[in-house]
Amino acid sequence: MHTVSGGEVAGILVAVFWAILVSFLAVALVRLAQTLRATTKLVADVTDQAVPLLADASSAVRSAQTQIDRVDAIASDVQEVTSNASALSSTVASTFGGPLVKVAAFGYGVRRAIAGRKDDVPVREPRRTVIVGRTVPAARRSKRKKG
Repeated sequence: MHTVSGGEVAGILVAVFWAILVSFLAVALVRLAQTLRATTKLVADVTDQAVPLLADASSAVRSAQTQIDRVDAIASDVQEVTSNASALSSTVASTFGGPLVKVAAFGYGVRRAIAGRKDDVPVREPRRTVIVGRTVPAARRSKRKKG
């Protein structure tokens, strides 16, 4: 029979240890390879889905820019119409406003003159108003009564 020396036992233990270590490393490498394959597939799927989404987003942004340009054009047209309406309004007011005010004032004066000439209405004497310590002139009194 052959006796096993201490060095041989140590060599066998080291060989078994290396075999177990290589087995664990092989399992870890297989799992790492599976993870890398899954990651590669996921990235490919995301790329396949992201490219159409980015194209749609780009199209939506272009469409929004077109609409904004249209709204800007409409706003500038509205501003121009508003300024034209304002100019027209001031032109009409200056052209017809002055004469209309004069005609209205003339008509009011004529009505007052006719109303004041009626014989059956007695002419009222102006009243003197006394305020503590002073008398208000007649011109001011008549203005206060009307207001």
